[in-house]
Amino acid sequence: MAITLTKQAAKAIMSFDQPTQQRIIAGILELPKGDITILEGYTDGRARLRIGKYRIIFKDTGENIEIMDIGSRGDIYK
Repeated sequence: MAITLTKQAAKAIMSFDQPTQQRIIAGILELPKGDITILEGYTDGRARLRIGKYRIIFKDTGENIEIMDIGSRGDIYK
């Protein structure tokens, strides 16, 4: 299964400190396992992965996982 990141997601990962980057990357590599919830209000199958206070928004098409955005829980849904 291939994992792709949008520019926005890659930029978000680079903005975190090294330990946080490692936690987020480890969580992404474990997809589709983890604390995952399907997001309501979207018809394209978006879901979120919770890693501590951070949320990873992604779409799983079956053969590809697209990481759309990464941010703290208070800001990611705005």
